[in-house]
Amino acid sequence: MSTLDTVRSFLAEEHGLAVVSTVQADGAVLSTVVNCGVIDHPVTDEPRLAFVSLGGAARLRHIRGGSPVTAAIRRGWNWVAVTGAAELIGPHDDAFELDPDRIRTLLREVFTAAGGNHDDWDTYDQTMRDQARTAVLINPDRIRGNR
Repeated sequence: MSTLDTVRSFLAEEHGLAVVSTVQADGAVLSTVVNCGVIDHPVTDEPRLAFVSLGGAARLRHIRGGSPVTAAIRRGWNWVAVTGAAELIGPHDDAFELDPDRIRTLLREVFTAAGGNHDDWDTYDQTMRDQARTAVLINPDRIRGNR
């Protein structure tokens, strides 16, 4: 049985790339590629698969509308997929009313969990603000794969 610990080690084998799918209002599926990683939820401390999304991305509208999210990760012929409801934490979505500085550090945590690194964190933070980037945290209702 796969767990988020399995997903975390699977992601570490290469990089954090995953195909993320959401359901549009017309029922069609939208799939995109993102960098993702496993982090602890900033309020509950429960593990979540997370990625950072551009503020105007269609996937955020779908999630706001109730779409579940599936992130599928492939390494050769091995794969694992995480499906569940997602929580959004960013400048336009923050049900937890986190301090803006905590949102800033959360975006960094997601980025580094996905294998990212940055030489100038102040520039990174400014870009995240300018682009209204949002952390997407998937609650793993289902984890499937051949791993």
